[in-house]
Amino acid sequence: MAGRREGPLMRVAGQHSRGSRIAAAVVVGVLIGCVLAFLYPDGFVKSSRSFSDSSRLSQVISSSCASSTERIKTLESQLAILTGKNRELSSQISDLSMKLQLAGQGNAKALYKAGPFGTVKGFRKNPVVISDESVNPRLGKILQEVAINNELIVALANSNVQSMLELWFTSIKKVGIKNYLVVALDENIERLCKEKDVPVYRRDPDEAIDSVAKTGGNHQVSGLKFRILREFLQLGYSVLLSDVDIVYIQNPFDHIYRDSDVESMSDGHSNATAYGYNDVFDEPAMGWSRYAHTMRIWVYNSGFFYIRPTVPSIELLDRIADRLSKEKAWDQAVFNEELFFPSHPGYEGLHASKRTMDIYLFMNSKVLFKTVRKDSYLKKLKPVIVHLNYHPDKYERAKAVVEFYVNGKQNALDRFPDGSE
Repeated sequence: MAGRREGPLMRVAGQHSRGSRIAAAVVVGVLIGCVLAFLYPDGFVKSSRSFSDSSRLSQVISSSCASSTERIKTLESQLAILTGKNRELSSQISDLSMKLQLAGQGNAKALYKAGPFGTVKGFRKNPVVISDESVNPRLGKILQEVAINNELIVALANSNVQSMLELWFTSIKKVGIKNYLVVALDENIERLCKEKDVPVYRRDPDEAIDSVAKTGGNHQVSGLKFRILREFLQLGYSVLLSDVDIVYIQNPFDHIYRDSDVESMSDGHSNATAYGYNDVFDEPAMGWSRYAHTMRIWVYNSGFFYIRPTVPSIELLDRIADRLSKEKAWDQAVFNEELFFPSHPGYEGLHASKRTMDIYLFMNSKVLFKTVRKDSYLKKLKPVIVHLNYHPDKYERAKAVVEFYVNGKQNALDRFPDGSE
């Protein structure tokens, strides 16, 4: 018997069933592919690689940022060092230029070439002297502890001015000034300063100075400072010399220019009198030439000045001390004559640079009582110091200055007359 055969109808049905299953498989595969494509758009392998690449990139960026920060810090440090060296070199160039100028004095040979019009300026500052610690080792040790930036306030005092001295250093402490020193001229002042925790220096015995120091009045003691200050300058320190009839309201070192040998407060009571003006002298008998122009300026106050340790500064002290030892003269008059008188036949003038302090910051008592206290605008200004130099009732006026400027008592100055009675 022959094998079974399917009819035409059965063959068509079998083929259709098999095609349906293939189509269904294709559809399912496509659907699964779509789902997987939706859930894993980057694929399994690619996603893993992408995550690895992102992690590596993050590490690189983090490392780069850290490296950049360290580099910036290094560059900033190098910039600070170079800035400091540049400042130091500029200072050395300035000092060498000034020394060259000094070396060329009296030398006919030219040392400089002038620049274009409007650019030429003379030297404002003389170079400081080399410190000589052998002059006074004990004082040198004290100054190393007290001075800040090689400068300090110095006052001389004996027992005759004890009450004013106490008010003086109380106002200094109130401001917060640390670099100040009292040169005690007797044992009582030395003991007082130690009890009050005030920096003090007592000189070694010197008959020429001690005889005046212990019993001398204000003017006599004031004259001693020019001899005593010399050692401070020789040791290389700038000194703000201060009388004790002064009230401190701000730190004066924040308001000093330091561009001259001597920087002094003025006895002037206006801009013209303090800084100079053209004073016309009238002599009618001269007819056509009856008017002669003169220059006038009120004197510097020798009770408050800043002096740098330069050769002209030391020469100034020597000149004044020498004259006061031979003449019966007021130290302030001699101080100004030596600073201002020019060279002329029979006299060689001092070549010291000088600056006048602002009269409303470094205020004398005439400016305060005659002008400032009566002006609503000027009353609001805050001076650095007030010097009670124009009035004999110093202590009472000094206390009133403290009340007005420190404690804010607006009528504290009202009871005093402009001048003295």
